[in-house]
Amino acid sequence: MIALHLAQPPEVVNVGAGIHGVRRLRDVFQLPDLWQLHLYNYSADLTLFGTTYSVAPGYVSLTPAGAQVQFDYRGRSEHLYAHFRPRVTGEPSSVPVVQDAGAAAPVLSGLLRSALEASPSGSARVTAEIWTALWRIVDLTAATPETGHPAVATAIAYIEANLAQPLTIPALARVAGVSHNHLTRLFHAETGQTVIAYLRARRMMRARHLLVASTLSIPAVAASVGIPDLQAFNKTCRRELGGSPRVIRDAVAGGPAAD
Repeated sequence: MIALHLAQPPEVVNVGAGIHGVRRLRDVFQLPDLWQLHLYNYSADLTLFGTTYSVAPGYVSLTPAGAQVQFDYRGRSEHLYAHFRPRVTGEPSSVPVVQDAGAAAPVLSGLLRSALEASPSGSARVTAEIWTALWRIVDLTAATPETGHPAVATAIAYIEANLAQPLTIPALARVAGVSHNHLTRLFHAETGQTVIAYLRARRMMRARHLLVASTLSIPAVAASVGIPDLQAFNKTCRRELGGSPRVIRDAVAGGPAAD
């Protein structure tokens, strides 16, 4: 988690749309005095503070000023971004480095695009749009389950940032700094769910969002939520969401509901 001050509007220095992964598949950025906000429309790996996170379409990240961030792309990659200076007043909000914006992703995209259209940066409209987007990102954190034990909070944050990756309880326990059995007990006590049930539910929530709100192919959606086996993905969708991936997509689009 990082501390972000939002009691006053930030100083917005730059807003834009970036295209990467064309000439090279790795970029390293470090802005000495500016924070970086990214809203992703691609899948990649982001390394910050020695930890590698997986990002996917609809994810957001915040990089504090002076921190070095490394991006490893998988091809042509487009994102929206803003560079800003928070005004250090009031109480800070704690925000994860990377989050799945889920259903809020279109709202964030609209705010960033509105800011981009209102450029040059520094105008009142640009500042208002970015300030609103940052508060929306803080609200994402507030909507996640509240946990009392830091090991559970760490495990949940890691799950949210790495839904596309293979995740096991032993691996999560190592990240959280506790034993497999201890994490299992703590997780159930605080969330009422097993670790596996929580992970499955979050993957399916993410899958449903991508099916109804994106044009990603069904295999791409499956890979984005860590279930690249299409047979397993189809089975899990039927069990957890009540229909096949095609049925879910067609039903929302108003199309035929046949498998």
